[in-house]
Amino acid sequence: MTNYIRLGVNIDHVATLRNARGGTHPDPFTIAQACVAAGADGITIHLREDRRHIRDADAIKICAEIPAPINLEMAATEEMTTIACRLRPHGVCIVPERRLEITTEGGLDVVKFHAQLKPLIARLNDSGIVVSLFIDPDLDQLEAALEAGAAVVELHTGAYANHKAGELARLANAAAFSNKLGLECHAGHGLTYENVTPVAALPEIRELNIGHYLMGEALLVGLPQTIRHMQALMAAARSGGA
Repeated sequence: MTNYIRLGVNIDHVATLRNARGGTHPDPFTIAQACVAAGADGITIHLREDRRHIRDADAIKICAEIPAPINLEMAATEEMTTIACRLRPHGVCIVPERRLEITTEGGLDVVKFHAQLKPLIARLNDSGIVVSLFIDPDLDQLEAALEAGAAVVELHTGAYANHKAGELARLANAAAFSNKLGLECHAGHGLTYENVTPVAALPEIRELNIGHYLMGEALLVGLPQTIRHMQALMAAARSGGA
């Protein structure tokens, strides 16, 4: 198991800022380029059904032209599966999606929606796309993710970020169990400079996906410094130096 932990940068809120006024600025594609130039290991975009931030044209250009792995977050729908199979990003992360939510509020219930998810995952796998499921750190959900055909799970760290008691232990247990099952383990949601170290220190976690916090910090000090500082914290956690 490699000791390196990757940082995927979610750029959805660049599109949120653009869409607040209309027009083309700031351009998510240009920001994706800047993130990669600053050392980001990958770019995450969420093409929502309501297109509230990332739009189809953004996804097409980013998937085609950014020279880094693209992680396309999407709902488990026929429309989104068809789009993903056409764009062929490196990876797809299937997430729960509700129209009225401000941000993703919890993990996907793979146990409940197993029958719906399995054929969609099979289609994505057949297109050569690495499929991840965004789930709460629950062992039943991990087993269901494996059975559904996913290669990766992304553990929802929102409860941990909101200081819920016992969540770090729950994440550690889920990460270890995912490794036992042969699932690659990622994590994300609500991670910051202040809380990232304990999660990054979990040896089974191979990637963190962070967006909103990094974009907010970048307004103060710029993208390169923000990305490099987060990566330094992650690396120090992994080496035991944090």
